Amino acid sequence: MSAAECQSLKAGGATNANTNAAAAGSTVACPDVASKLPPVPAAAKAEVDRNLALLKTQIDEANKRLAAEGRNGGQFIQNAILGPLADKRRATLDRIAIAIGRVAQRPQGLDQLATCQLAVGANPNAGNNNGGQNGGNNNGGQNNGNGLGVLAKDCGNSRLQPHDGFQNGNRCVSTAFGEVGAAANNPSLLITQFPNQVQRNQPFQLRVTTRNLIRDRFLAAGQGGYYLESSLLNGQGLVRGHFHTACRMLNSTRQPPNPQDVPAFFVATEDGRGGSQPDDVIIQVPGLPQSGTAQCSVWAGDGSHRIPMMERANQTPAIDVVRIQVN
Repeated sequence: MSAAECQSLKAGGATNANTNAAAAGSTVACPDVASKLPPVPAAAKAEVDRNLALLKTQIDEANKRLAAEGRNGGQFIQNAILGPLADKRRATLDRIAIAIGRVAQRPQGLDQLATCQLAVGANPNAGNNNGGQNGGNNNGGQNNGNGLGVLAKDCGNSRLQPHDGFQNGNRCVSTAFGEVGAAANNPSLLITQFPNQVQRNQPFQLRVTTRNLIRDRFLAAGQGGYYLESSLLNGQGLVRGHFHTACRMLNSTRQPPNPQDVPAFFVATEDGRGGSQPDDVIIQVPGLPQSGTAQCSVWAGDGSHRIPMMERANQTPAIDVVRIQVN
């Protein structure tokens, strides 16, 4: 979808390409709501479920009218079907927010899920707000994955509960990946100075040099900021984020370490610096308490701790690793 199409949809109107395609078997595709909700308190669940069911009914009714009258053209579809549907959804979404707000913090931004669009050849159940139970994955036929057999593009068909911004597994993250910079502006970093060996509990330094990383965004994971924010670029097209440094002891150099083990040292660097030119940061490691081989790694993160995306698949992400012998 082009930037112009995105702007048109945000303004509440379907594109001409979408609206004029109704005769080709289009259906209404709406943003999923269930996966965007916070945990629903028990006291509000019945009312929320009723309104989620109403959202599906509204889509079904719009699809029936589209099938019967869609041949009347794009302007008719927008004025008589998509526009009224958005108004109904907005009122229903407001009732959901009020129901939750009576017993917990009221969710914000649900009205942004009101506007629907047309999807040529879509599954009628797409965007039916059922949290994935009935199979609508909200791909909506807008993009079929370029014929690659894409299995999912959002959490609509996932059996996992929605991610809530905290560091818990077995969740499905619905936050959009966000902005991707040009290849020449993608983040890069390198450990440019480190000791080959240290004594146990001996403090040492790592010099990390970053490039194309603005170190000004760090949503605290302990406060629910993990995977919560889409990736953002600054005015020069550079990723806004931070970088992590961690050192862990390797039990073997022949087998990969256990991924769940907590490292002996970890720090995130968000110092408001960084830019398009190489920029040095000194990391102070207070010492490692165990003898053996330490693996010290650095990797870039966007505001919500994801490794920044690259323009191409054959670019190396912003990560570096060294090994240090601890005697």
